[in-house]
Amino acid sequence: MANQGASRAARPPAEKVSDAEVPAKKAAAAKAPAKKAPAKRAPAAKAPARSAKAPAAAKGVKAPAAPRTHTALVRQARRINRELADVYPYAHPELDFENPFQLLVATVLSAQTTDLRVNQTTPALFAKYPTPEDLAAANPEEVEEVIRPTGFFRAKTRSIMGLSAALRDDFGGEVPGRLEDLVKLPGVGRKTAFVVLGNAFGVPGITVDTHFGRLVRRWKWTEETDPDKVEAAVGALFPKRDWTMLSHRVIFHGRRICHSRKPACGACPIAPLCPSYGEGETDPEKAEKLLKYEKGGLPGQRLKPPPDYPGKAAPPLGAAG
Repeated sequence: MANQGASRAARPPAEKVSDAEVPAKKAAAAKAPAKKAPAKRAPAAKAPARSAKAPAAAKGVKAPAAPRTHTALVRQARRINRELADVYPYAHPELDFENPFQLLVATVLSAQTTDLRVNQTTPALFAKYPTPEDLAAANPEEVEEVIRPTGFFRAKTRSIMGLSAALRDDFGGEVPGRLEDLVKLPGVGRKTAFVVLGNAFGVPGITVDTHFGRLVRRWKWTEETDPDKVEAAVGALFPKRDWTMLSHRVIFHGRRICHSRKPACGACPIAPLCPSYGEGETDPEKAEKLLKYEKGGLPGQRLKPPPDYPGKAAPPLGAAG
């Protein structure tokens, strides 16, 4: 017990606070700021309020990374195709035609011009030369005058008269339904052949025009620029049965929304899937003004569109408006 008492005696006594010091310490504590109470930040002086129609980028749309594996690429490509099928359930060839011969000639004439200008020109051509035999026997100068609005009319006259003569002489006046036969005709390459095969004969094919090539490169499906290599690369991502409608949907999208110089990213329904989102206008209101044809409330390219087409028919050549 004596040791315990000595131990207690060795400890320093607790500091005593007098009654006079208590009010002073409370006052000092009241003046001291709280240790972890952060001050509220004032809003930025020039921060504009977001409207209901804020730019797509401000709503969280970001360009996804390009697929890194073949499996991821196939999934991305097929998902884009499904989305485009929902956007363009009415996708179709945008050349007016009533038979394989008319489609073949119209497709050759569509080089370096619009389908609209071809559709405005072919009614007079086919009224005057309804069969391969008629066109093969025509006066070249008269044919040139009829197709002049499509541009490069001299070269195109040689092509359509030459293929008409070949159809007359080698195929009994009928358009063949095989790729190897079609590409032997004057002015007919793989792109033209696949347009005819897919839309006149129901044979699947990929049509690689400028729109198709541009979009598949933006989507990172391929980096190829040669049409034949693009065709092979994209064809490997889809079952053959999808090729023809895939071509229509991609071309539709390229003509209406995903333009060459200024794509309407802010109005694009597949923006969340596009690795190139942001190359064009992302503000929804500005992007909407860039839409073409039925998406912009304007006439389409066909004078005689399919029954399910939601847009307006194109005006004939020389019509006002």
